[in-house]
Amino acid sequence: MASPMIPPTPRVPHRSIAGPVVLILMGILFLLGTMGIMDIHHLGWLFARYWPALLILWGVLKLVEYEQAKRLGQPARGIGVGGVFLMLFLIGAGLIATQAARVDWKNLRDHIQIGDDEGLDEIFGGSTFDYSDELSQEIPAGSSVHINDDRGTITVNVADGKTMKVSVRKKVRAEKEQDANNYNAKTKPTIVVADKVVTLNANTQGAGDKGVTTDIDVYVPRNSELAIVSRRGDVTINGMNGNVDVNHQRGDVNIGDHTGNISLTLEKGSAHLEHVKGDVTIQGRANEVAVEDVDGAVHLSGEFYESTRLVRISKTVSFRSSRTDMEFSRLDGRLDLDSGDLRADSLTGPMHLTTRSKDISLEGLSGDLRLQDENGTVEVGLHKPGNIQIDNRKGDVRVSIPPNTPVKVEARTHEGEIESDFDDIKVDNRDNQSSASGSIGTNGPRLVMNCDKGTIEIRKGTVAVVPPAPPIPPATPAKPGKPAKALPAPKAAPVESEN
Repeated sequence: MASPMIPPTPRVPHRSIAGPVVLILMGILFLLGTMGIMDIHHLGWLFARYWPALLILWGVLKLVEYEQAKRLGQPARGIGVGGVFLMLFLIGAGLIATQAARVDWKNLRDHIQIGDDEGLDEIFGGSTFDYSDELSQEIPAGSSVHINDDRGTITVNVADGKTMKVSVRKKVRAEKEQDANNYNAKTKPTIVVADKVVTLNANTQGAGDKGVTTDIDVYVPRNSELAIVSRRGDVTINGMNGNVDVNHQRGDVNIGDHTGNISLTLEKGSAHLEHVKGDVTIQGRANEVAVEDVDGAVHLSGEFYESTRLVRISKTVSFRSSRTDMEFSRLDGRLDLDSGDLRADSLTGPMHLTTRSKDISLEGLSGDLRLQDENGTVEVGLHKPGNIQIDNRKGDVRVSIPPNTPVKVEARTHEGEIESDFDDIKVDNRDNQSSASGSIGTNGPRLVMNCDKGTIEIRKGTVAVVPPAPPIPPATPAKPGKPAKALPAPKAAPVESEN
């Protein structure tokens, strides 16, 4: 009998090598990074840019395996569960790396509101290495000093003699000390003298974006003019006598005991100025601004997000923002302004103030006033009033008149009432519109109040105790402030009814 035929044993397909090849390639690249042969940041950039090439390589290897299995008559090997997870991992990690590579990390680091470089080390990697240096330069008399420092604090003090001295404290962030030494050598500060312009450059970008922070203490002759450009770090100036121009992005600017004009251009920074014999100009965008004891004019223009405090300003004060337009002649007391309130005492007009969504309180006001507000209450305490006009929409108005103060009153309100402590003022309250008029004493200035959807109160005030004005110092080279223009006499305007 013929023996039965034994069916051929099916050939088991070979295991796919696509996954191992991709893993080996990735392992080699990361090994080069950990060994320091290839910069780890550059390796990350390569992966973010070329990760789809790994999928292409995987696909080519699978195609080669398929053709080889077909030629041998073997079934083709599929991707498998492990291959699927590896492919999903590559796609997810690649997409994340690509999006991360498009982020401006340099700009992001400059705007992160955390501590100093130690906190940045934990987030962005690397270690911090410290270095120090000193520079000196004889400078011509009457020179202006320009200081540029992208990252680091700047402190300017008065020097003895005509020599500018600079003390440098540097922090360098790097993967290893050898790299830090290289970056330090490329970022040495420099001093260049051209005619009567002395330029001190901290040179923090000399090695590219390598995380170099340079703090500098500068000692210059007292009468030197200063021009400072700082991107990140505090700026402090003490006891100087020349004009100062500071362009600053992030950090605090502190200037004290200064003779000369001060001009600040801020970007998300804060400013604290005191004892200034000269004019002060602040523009741009700032968080907190405090200006105290200024013998010149103060001009603020821009957006001020947190608070603004002014104390004892001898000449014109002007304030311009998207919500508030204000100017007056002198401030003998204090003014505080934030997003919802404006409070001031002992100020002198002529004053005009236009704002919205603020509660306003002015005490001890002397001189003319033209005030417009909306969605807020207005309280004004008069001291030696001039012509006053107050227009308020959707808010109450309260005015206090001191004893024996002559004034002619006219008041109107729509959908509100009028209250008065004076018998000489005749009040006519009606359902939709109320009015009041009368004279206290003779030949007094005009007090006109127009209110929409609010109450008007005319109260008897007390004798305001105004602090003495600060003494005017001898004339300085500072440019005198521009006096505020006198306001015309107010006119009573009828309150229009809403449709």
